[in-house]
Amino acid sequence: MGPIHKILVLIDGTEQSITAAQFSICLAHSSGAELTALYVVNKRALDDLLKSRIFLQEEQSEYQHDLETDAERYLNHVQKMAQDKGVDIETISKSGTVHREVIESIKAGDYDLLVMGEISRIRSRRDEFYNEAERTMRLSPCSVLVVKDEEKVFEMFERWDD
Repeated sequence: MGPIHKILVLIDGTEQSITAAQFSICLAHSSGAELTALYVVNKRALDDLLKSRIFLQEEQSEYQHDLETDAERYLNHVQKMAQDKGVDIETISKSGTVHREVIESIKAGDYDLLVMGEISRIRSRRDEFYNEAERTMRLSPCSVLVVKDEEKVFEMFERWDD
């Protein structure tokens, strides 16, 4: 076994995170590493919407429930992708400030590698400051792999069969 024993892949409901999951599944298979998929419902963003009166309390609860349902749906999808390739995967769903929850999970699970999808282009300095993915990458206590080239990863994933 190589230097990677435990991989954590961050799923956030974007196409880029599904690409990261595909890459992680292939990497876990070839390295023999344990694989975990983590989805964090962004509670801080919800709280900000409530504070700025964009949401009423009832709407916030409803929206949070929708986000939790999304998290479950995406994690189930990733779990099925892994199972179809014969790779064991653990799934975790959390709620909170994304970068804090990811970092806490990395430390608690003693992960060697965090795998993330490509970060969307930053439109302004303010976006950069609030961009949770960017913060996660910068503050991660373990190495971070940012997966790019969606088409190439998809082809690799589809071509590979155990």
